[in-house]
Amino acid sequence: MNWLIQLITGESVSHTLLVLSLVISTGLALGRLSLFGIQLGIAGVLFAGLAFGHFGITIDAEIMHFLREFGLILFVYAIGLQVGPSFVNSFFRYGVQLNIMAAGIVVLGALITLGISFFGHIEVPVAVGLFSGATTNTPSLAAAQEALRGFADGDNPVLKLPGLGYAVAYPFGIIGIILSMLLVKRFFKVNIEAETESFNRIQQQNAHRPVWKDLTVENPNLNNLSIAHIPFFEAMDVVVTRILHNDQVSLASADSHLFLGDSIRLVGDPEKLEQLKILIGTDSKFNLKDFPQNLLAKRIVVTNKDAVGKSVGELRTLYSVTISRIQRPDVEFTPSNSVHVHFGDELYVIGGKEAMDRIEAVLGNSLETLSHPQIVPIFIGIALGVLLGSWPFYLPGIPSAIKLGLAGGPLIVAIILSRVASWGTMTWHLPKSSNIILKDIGIVLFLACVGLHSGDQFVETLINGDGFYWMACSVLITLLPLLIVAFIAKAYYQVNYLSLCGLLAGSMTDPPALAFANNFSSSPAVSIAYATVYPLVMILRIMAAQLIVLFFFS
Repeated sequence: MNWLIQLITGESVSHTLLVLSLVISTGLALGRLSLFGIQLGIAGVLFAGLAFGHFGITIDAEIMHFLREFGLILFVYAIGLQVGPSFVNSFFRYGVQLNIMAAGIVVLGALITLGISFFGHIEVPVAVGLFSGATTNTPSLAAAQEALRGFADGDNPVLKLPGLGYAVAYPFGIIGIILSMLLVKRFFKVNIEAETESFNRIQQQNAHRPVWKDLTVENPNLNNLSIAHIPFFEAMDVVVTRILHNDQVSLASADSHLFLGDSIRLVGDPEKLEQLKILIGTDSKFNLKDFPQNLLAKRIVVTNKDAVGKSVGELRTLYSVTISRIQRPDVEFTPSNSVHVHFGDELYVIGGKEAMDRIEAVLGNSLETLSHPQIVPIFIGIALGVLLGSWPFYLPGIPSAIKLGLAGGPLIVAIILSRVASWGTMTWHLPKSSNIILKDIGIVLFLACVGLHSGDQFVETLINGDGFYWMACSVLITLLPLLIVAFIAKAYYQVNYLSLCGLLAGSMTDPPALAFANNFSSSPAVSIAYATVYPLVMILRIMAAQLIVLFFFS
């Protein structure tokens, strides 16, 4: 048994791997336990680490420091790749109002945190930990600890304080979000069915997903004109895919001519198709798909690196096909000839069998390739992120240099690279499954190390220290911003209650609260609002935690 005791209490590599594996597996199991329908989730790893650390089962401090930093880098880099493609689109296209309200919740939470720190005599490292735990946002905890390391060395006890504050505040952070939803529902006497019907009605009115429409050519000015010489198709982002002429359906191309009495199939925005009826003619009495034809329609995924960057016009011309729609992770649209395809794009292609075989070979259409990540771009991106995070810069009023650190640098680089899509033969696309694995491995390593590092003080702080006082203060950080914004949103802006619940859950980046809110209705309203505000909120919370430390810790 001596070997087992030595393995548990020693400082070997085997000891490190054993302790980490036990902390992570125990924590994940703890996170799945449900109390009144509430789960700790991945934060259970932190509490498992605190328990192990309390009983003196820990790992070498230098190894712990490396693993914590490495886990942090993996996590924030994966977060950046995840939120990057939808960051700009979600803000400007899907909900400026929702994002402004979510940003208001973040700002109010930061201001309340600073007020509690100054007037409640709580140290800034503890306060920023309360800010992260009360809002159930682990990346902001990572950012705060990274910022603190610019003021304190690796052995300084102050580095343990954010983790302690986070652990104390986290449980009510989850409960508080759900409680705020129930309070708003009761105060405004919300009828869930009425809110669902209202949301569905508005969604139908605002739908912009491409649809098809068959029209009859009745405008004599279009007679015997080629599609290339009819300017309004390109100007309105509408594609002509098929032409019915003399009872024969053929594929439309730029050189195809239209004649009076022809029926044509158009693909584009519903409103624009209705407008084109004035310029072309009335709805066709035929459905062009009902006619015998040699045309095929297929969804093809771009997985060949040589095809990345080619324009839609080039593909249409070279391979005699029609590309009527492109679907990307956050949007589906009708492409103009100038649009360039990205790795992972799903193209809806129409053409003859031979043409379809040729373009499929060019585009790739390999699910295996799509699901297999490129390793080299990951580490190039991380290297660039570390360089950016280590670059010192100065701000007015701050005497020392500021760095984005290992939380900010990789995050910003990942967001930028996710928008670039590809660089030569390398693509920054990371399959969803790979992103989840990278993100989860990073966060469990980080939380395990934070728990082990702070575990020797947690119970003492909670029982004999200021733990319960901190917990009471964290309630204010959780509830006040949520209730203030929620009441303004419902009373003055008449925000749909289901969307409001998604806003509240998204403003805290909290999946358990999202799951709770989804139980109200089968409508996608909650999830849409959550996804709309999530990218901006994630970035703001990381920045807020760092700024609190940089400007107010001394």
